[in-house]
Amino acid sequence: MQARVLTVLGTAAQVPTRERNHTGLFLRWDRHGFLFDPGEGTQRQLVQAGISASNITKIFLTHFHGDHCLGLPGVIQRLSLQRAAHTVEIYYPSKGRAYLDRLLKCVPFYQFVELKPLPVEAEGILYSENGLTISAGILDHGTQTFGYRIQEHSTRTIHPERLPPEVSGRRIGELKQRGRIETENGPLRLEEVSTLKPGQSFVCLLDTRLCEEAEKLASEASLLACEATYLESEAELAKEYRHLTAAQAAEIASRARVEKLVLLHYSQRYRSLGPFLREAQAIHPEAYAARDGDVIPLPRVEREIEERSGQATAKT
Repeated sequence: MQARVLTVLGTAAQVPTRERNHTGLFLRWDRHGFLFDPGEGTQRQLVQAGISASNITKIFLTHFHGDHCLGLPGVIQRLSLQRAAHTVEIYYPSKGRAYLDRLLKCVPFYQFVELKPLPVEAEGILYSENGLTISAGILDHGTQTFGYRIQEHSTRTIHPERLPPEVSGRRIGELKQRGRIETENGPLRLEEVSTLKPGQSFVCLLDTRLCEEAEKLASEASLLACEATYLESEAELAKEYRHLTAAQAAEIASRARVEKLVLLHYSQRYRSLGPFLREAQAIHPEAYAARDGDVIPLPRVEREIEERSGQATAKT
């Protein structure tokens, strides 16, 4: 498996601070480079992290508030400067097409990179090929806002000791392809002789209030990057401005059975991250309060699902 790591480019909410750049996440996923919400300063943060802009293959915008998109022009112009040879796809909320056009054409420059804008209109699958599915979910932030999920396809492990003697070679391939074959003793189903291993997954939730879709999108994610703008002491502010507290982010992660939670998008009113970490870990122990420049590997998926009895059970 190639490297799958998340680089945190920025952790500030609306106002950056001396220590925190505006929001930005870069996910290295095998041959892909996924950039989420490039806020102001993202181009420099990429340089600081040692990431070439030409590594970006897809860009995801959750919504069009400035702290999540004003770094896009610089990133695109950097891609052109480096003469990126591949097409860069831009997923964005469909109602913000006018904003995207302005960001891409805000100043004159020679555009050498080919861009493919892809509007997101509703929840559902946006891309599914080469063992990978990308989907979106509608969040609650007052303006059209989406969360995104990157999901590796599940794989199956065949257990030779379960196979009848006459099933070997091409017959195993046929079983994998069809899911069921006929044998001397009757039909043989793939799930009888194999276990299912779920793929790795990454979910990005930037910005939202508590909502069912956030929990649904995050279900059993390997790694969840989630906004935590406020602490519980400001829960009413979080509700008013359609944001989350660290505790609420942890509640989503806990109910969704997320393996690791990464907090970010902190309000400028807070200097220390200790309270965010304590608040979240009290609910979801595998929580981490991210800082600018952090590099976080995706947790490996160790469990397998046993289906022989017709009822799936997890094995680790």
